[in-house]
Amino acid sequence: MPAPLSLPEGYTQRALAVTDAAAVTAVMAAQELHDVGEVVIEEADIVADWQRPSYDVTQSSVGVFADDTMVGYAEITGGDRGDAAVHPDHRGRCIGTALAQWMQGLAREQGKPIVGMPVPEGSPGDRLLESLGYHVRWTSWVLELPEGATIAERPLPEGYAVREATDDDYRDVWTVTEDAFLEWSERERQSFEDWRARVVLRPGFQPWNLRVVTDPDGQVVAIAYIVLFKGNGTTEGYVDQVATRADQRGRGLAQVLLADAFAAARAHGAARSALSTDTRTGALGLYEKVGMKVASTWLNRAVRTGSET
Repeated sequence: MPAPLSLPEGYTQRALAVTDAAAVTAVMAAQELHDVGEVVIEEADIVADWQRPSYDVTQSSVGVFADDTMVGYAEITGGDRGDAAVHPDHRGRCIGTALAQWMQGLAREQGKPIVGMPVPEGSPGDRLLESLGYHVRWTSWVLELPEGATIAERPLPEGYAVREATDDDYRDVWTVTEDAFLEWSERERQSFEDWRARVVLRPGFQPWNLRVVTDPDGQVVAIAYIVLFKGNGTTEGYVDQVATRADQRGRGLAQVLLADAFAAARAHGAARSALSTDTRTGALGLYEKVGMKVASTWLNRAVRTGSET
């Protein structure tokens, strides 16, 4: 593990365990509320990520504590992706700097030449990472479908259908998703077991959360994964994944799935719905075209670790 954090007097550190998920969620939520005006994280997100078979949270994370209360945390979640947060009440004490340097050190030990993380544009975290030499790799946006708005339904090609995914579809869903995402993301292929842990085994998962389009032969050719988030005084739907098989694009399947997913979320109590995209996908125009509005802008900032591997 990297060298111990350089912390102010009165603070301690330790590796995290799965039982710390709620505390991490609380720190991240406080930071999000302060920096972007709303909370977009929930404990199920942390649990789903930490329960992946390939991930060992005790070897990839660190928490900072004031007495017994967590006030900061950092982890490398896989590949070159990191995450960190500091409670706003404990900023200005170099905790964020220590966590950023810890991530860089762990990535170096793991042989990763670069490590990065998302931060709201113009936020304290953004300014801190910029001052530490982290450059912008890409820009991402959270887009919302305003309350009461709908996406115009588009007819499916003849013989195509949209429905809930079943157990028998899961491996096909994983294949379509990974094939599509790996066209633009620089990472190794996620295993089916890790995908299942993040999606099907995510706390609160229900069959309607996973939507598919099938072709005339009954093959899964497009997917959407949506979850409900209860925060900020309302229930929101969030489309976490949308993917279409390469040979099936240009038929409007993504728009069909968005309309279907947002309608399903509304039927289950969502007042509004959202999703995110970034400059690597080239999909921002598609989402704006169907009536979605940019709610916040995020930057993925990264730094070279010095590893030669």
